[in-house]
Amino acid sequence: MSLVLSNVDVVYGGVIHVLRSANLEVPDGKMAVLLGSNGAGKTTTLKAISGLLRSDLGKVTAGRVHFDGADITNGAPTDIFGRGIVQVMEGRKVLEHLTVEQNLLVGAHRRSDQKAVKDDLQRVFGYFPRLPALLKRTAGYLSGGEMQMLLIGRALLARPKLLMLDEPSMGLAPILVEQLFEIIGRIKREEGLTILLVEQNARAAIGQCDYGYVMDGGRVVLHGTRAQLENNQDVQEFYLGYAGADGRNRFENIKHYRRRKRWLG
Repeated sequence: MSLVLSNVDVVYGGVIHVLRSANLEVPDGKMAVLLGSNGAGKTTTLKAISGLLRSDLGKVTAGRVHFDGADITNGAPTDIFGRGIVQVMEGRKVLEHLTVEQNLLVGAHRRSDQKAVKDDLQRVFGYFPRLPALLKRTAGYLSGGEMQMLLIGRALLARPKLLMLDEPSMGLAPILVEQLFEIIGRIKREEGLTILLVEQNARAAIGQCDYGYVMDGGRVVLHGTRAQLENNQDVQEFYLGYAGADGRNRFENIKHYRRRKRWLG
């Protein structure tokens, strides 16, 4: 199920212009990563797709969002969810007073195929073997890594066609980040899912993606395949942390990068 954003503008409250002519495509069964600094427009892009802009008084004011050939621009979140688009939001938004088991089953609340739900639950446990031992635990007392496993598992129980993950590695230890992205890559391959990932940990995200986009100031300023991103000097220096020949990211290189980003935009 492919996703296409064509020249999308987003404005909050009729005043604050956040996205500017954003173009993005995620082909069926592929994983794309959206990189950029805080405030670049990454989360707004996800909300423009999922319909959650309206909760922040935001709106797509120009351009269109298409999923599987259907125009979902400014659609109701429930309708978009019904089409198979599921967003795992940043900030570990579990239902804190419910158990892990209850949280997981919330993901399947619109399904009536109970036997298939049980089968899917076992498949989730295959990705996250830690969850079965936590089923009766109150979700609010889980660690950050356990909460992220729970949220992704809950999303999978909704049987998404497009899974959107917003900063899944935030606040996790490096070893957990590595494990999490290996699992996300495995889910993409085994489930045939289309995945759009917003992530600050560029190294981990690029390592699993098929394609990537870099955003700055509400615009897509750079895009390419995994190999193109890994070999791009700007991405190496400013997202993958590779230093120059003298071991430092020199000031004149930073100035050059900013000029180049404006040119690309």
